Amino acid sequence: MSYGMGFALQQAVFGVLSTDQEITALVGDAVFDAAPAGEVPALYVQLGSEAVRDASDGTGGGAEHRFTVLVVTHHAGFAPAKQVAAAVSDALVGGQFALSRGRLVSLRFERAVARQVAADARRQIEMRFRARVQDG
Repeated sequence: MSYGMGFALQQAVFGVLSTDQEITALVGDAVFDAAPAGEVPALYVQLGSEAVRDASDGTGGGAEHRFTVLVVTHHAGFAPAKQVAAAVSDALVGGQFALSRGRLVSLRFERAVARQVAADARRQIEMRFRARVQDG
């Protein structure tokens, strides 16, 4: 097993999300690797947690990355967040983008959970994706 492609995958996912025309039309440059400090935008995308397991086979080292992407909003209702979540899913699913190390074998949507996360009416959609990467 190798976690060596973890950064390469994160870098590629962030690049796709921060340059996708539909996403930037909805959130501008509000795509973050971590929650923004200070004043936060009313609607933004944030990379979330990741779990990785070995997916090596006879052809070489590989890993399965299950990672989350969050869409967070302070707008009333889920409609704006769901528009962004759909754009995120469209940008990532089935994508064949290049990694700085290894290669992306597949990237699939697994599930999403939409919920109100705070008393201040902040809402969040947490989407989980599964990426299979292979080294070399």
